[in-house]
Amino acid sequence: MADVGIPEKNGTPGSEVKPRSVRVVLLALMIAMLLAMLDNMIIGTAMPTIVGELGGLEHLSWVVTAYTLATAASTPIWGKLGDMYGRKGIFLTSIVIFLIGSVLSGMAQDMGQLIGFRVIQGLGAGGLMVGVMAIIGDLIPPRERGKYQGMMAGVMALAMIGGPLAGGVITDHWGWRWSFYINLPLGAVALAMVSSVLHLPKKEAQGRIDYLGAALLTVGITAIVLVTTWGGTEYAWGSAVIMELIALGVASLVGFLFVETKAAEPIMPLHIFRSRNFTLMSVIGFLTGFAMFGAVLFLPLFQQSVQGASATNSGLLLLPLLLSMMVVSLIAGRVTTNSGKYKIFPIVGGALMVAGLFLLAQMDTGTSRLTSGIYMAVLGAGMGFLMQITMLVAQNSVEMKDMGVASSSTTLFRTLGSSFGVSIMGALFTTRVQDTMAERGAAAATQGSAQLDAAGLAKLPDAVREAYQHAVASGIHSAFLLGAALAVIGFAAAWFVKEVPLRGAGPAAAGPDAEAPGGKVAETV
Repeated sequence: MADVGIPEKNGTPGSEVKPRSVRVVLLALMIAMLLAMLDNMIIGTAMPTIVGELGGLEHLSWVVTAYTLATAASTPIWGKLGDMYGRKGIFLTSIVIFLIGSVLSGMAQDMGQLIGFRVIQGLGAGGLMVGVMAIIGDLIPPRERGKYQGMMAGVMALAMIGGPLAGGVITDHWGWRWSFYINLPLGAVALAMVSSVLHLPKKEAQGRIDYLGAALLTVGITAIVLVTTWGGTEYAWGSAVIMELIALGVASLVGFLFVETKAAEPIMPLHIFRSRNFTLMSVIGFLTGFAMFGAVLFLPLFQQSVQGASATNSGLLLLPLLLSMMVVSLIAGRVTTNSGKYKIFPIVGGALMVAGLFLLAQMDTGTSRLTSGIYMAVLGAGMGFLMQITMLVAQNSVEMKDMGVASSSTTLFRTLGSSFGVSIMGALFTTRVQDTMAERGAAAATQGSAQLDAAGLAKLPDAVREAYQHAVASGIHSAFLLGAALAVIGFAAAWFVKEVPLRGAGPAAAGPDAEAPGGKVAETV
């Protein structure tokens, strides 16, 4: 089978790559992407069994938080390493680290070990997501990249729908340790395919790694994620711990910005933000992550608590949203490839995201599953127009030598958006549920809990259950209304996107965004 590489012809990545070989590499990349996205979905289902065997219920949240922290903090570093030392070797390293973390997590003997091994796994996962996006950016010109957007959206839908179902089956039949070991055969396939088929040029770094910048950014990201994770749950928002974390995060990020202006090889070169399109895509990506993961968290809760859906089918409950997102992403990608035009998609996507969130905010105890499914489809369509277009435009806005940092920065902003979305919408939801229960005199019956599972709900008296359902609907209203208000910012930002020709669209389009410095393409061998 022919190898895949980056030829020099016309300075355009992927201009001579054989389609069949590209499909093989893309299959390997999709498997790697599936590994990173599927993990938390599977582990969430296995968590009760894990706690039952290892104990440590008070540290349960750290099993997810440690993974999220490591992924977010390592994302920009992986992107820069790929730019400096070559994409293939760094990507293979991230897969190996992820698999080592998976094996160790499956062998954990107590909760402390599991949390520590999840950090290793998260470090590898950060490189998986960035590596996939950056390698696609290297191999396929932006004009042609739209054809593959549906595949990426499909992987996301598969992970969100199949993850909880697979987690339940694996835990019931093989035991929770196989929730981690299942990564090994998939990872081995990805390793073999990437090693044998993908050939990218090795690079020699022109400067030393920006260790100080990496350390400051890691501390800053860690502080932000901890604030969004702990705020309103482990600690009050005004507590000393949260205030100290905010101060630490701000100081670290200010220091990071200063260091980046002096570093020879900055972890996140600030010049990429001179491109209007790149900056706008970062903002829109942040807001898309905010809305998407808030919806993924609260929609199953609403359908289980208010509409009486089964928790075991929690992934299937999101089917209207995910299918709509996948189909629209595929259509938008095809249109972009055929026409070279893309500005309309962030605008339409922003409008649909605002409309979808606003419609979801109108749901109450009388809303049918059909109606909520239609509302979800509207939101999914909006995200379908935005999810891959943001990455496409961001990559098209920088020079080829910055492809890795562009991919990692866009991924990081989306990850941070999801952290803020889950935290802020969650805090608003919890406060509203508790207030509504107190107003109806039913708070004592639920012991102040804002989230009850189906078993706990069934034990409540009819009057209390009805009060709780009204409270959940009220909390959903407030959370999605906030999401809609923030989505308006994304919609407004989309109007300022410049229609810069996509590389691969013709001779005039060979360079990066006109606002980005240079116009040179990375030299290959």
